[in-house]
Amino acid sequence: MLEGARDGLPIGLGYFAVAFSLGIAARGYGFTPLQGFISSLFTYASAGQYMGFSLYAVNGSLLQLIVLTIIINLRYILMGFALNQRMPAGTSVKRRVLVGTCITDEIFGATISRQSAPTPYYTFGALFTAVPMWALGTAIGIGMGNILPGRIVSALGVALFGMFLATIIPASKKDRRIMFAVIASFVLSYIAATAPIVSELSEGTRTIILTIGISAAFAALLPVKEGDAS
Repeated sequence: MLEGARDGLPIGLGYFAVAFSLGIAARGYGFTPLQGFISSLFTYASAGQYMGFSLYAVNGSLLQLIVLTIIINLRYILMGFALNQRMPAGTSVKRRVLVGTCITDEIFGATISRQSAPTPYYTFGALFTAVPMWALGTAIGIGMGNILPGRIVSALGVALFGMFLATIIPASKKDRRIMFAVIASFVLSYIAATAPIVSELSEGTRTIILTIGISAAFAALLPVKEGDAS
């Protein structure tokens, strides 16, 4: 666990910077520092949490929140399968499930890249170091957003969109299918927000329809073949 806590420290520092920007956005949606801290303490997924804040701002339903959270975080199921297969023999089901709840992109990467078989305690140690910094960053971001001048808050809020760009641009440059999917998402999102009938749907419902529809279309039209390295 100590080794995991040590490796989780640099992850936590990165989380703090991103969570600060998330807190700036949450402040605009009316969240208090305490609410932001508790939210990030139990929801350590930047895209999922930002989506949750956004749905809250537009009075989205609980069902929309659940569906979108599942869609956005589906990759963690695959990560959980990968870690589960490498756990030492004899690891209890309870500990395997707990490890599944601790997965983030960075913690998964640190755990799976170890030469020795990953143990639940390594993952727990990384989580206990990194997640509090994520929660603290969100709370401080909200608090500073209430103190800093409006222009600076607006400028810092742009950093969160930079985080999303940093996620999609490298993948788009590597695989044109992803690039086309991203472009289609932007175009169709704009059309859905302005079209006469579709625009009357709630933002959460439009997001669910577009996410499922675009993913299914590209999976059918431009599938990733077995053995494709891209």
